[in-house]
Amino acid sequence: MTVTIYHNPACTTSRNVLQVLRDNGVEPKVIEYLTTPPDRAGLLALLKKMGKKPRDILRRRGTPYDELDLGNPSLSDDRIIDAILAHPILIERPIVVTPKGAKICRPPETVKELL
Repeated sequence: MTVTIYHNPACTTSRNVLQVLRDNGVEPKVIEYLTTPPDRAGLLALLKKMGKKPRDILRRRGTPYDELDLGNPSLSDDRIIDAILAHPILIERPIVVTPKGAKICRPPETVKELL
């Protein structure tokens, strides 16, 4: 089974999800998305797999969310995607992708639904 985690090693939840994967015998492909962010096509594909809109994966805490006025309901999906591409810290983490689907795994136990 191929498993990918979009991971931030500084995030406790992300580290916990990675450990749950490993405890279940899965060694995932780890993408540290802050240093290797997805491109537009990759982000759109990830959103499609998750069945989410760009606004659904936005992280607020510790990001430029407020400065960029991303809570403004008039912003288009394209504008939000542009912001995410310019500031990958805006991506809520961790995102795990398996053959069963893709989702933001918060709390960490939700990753088990994908195994």
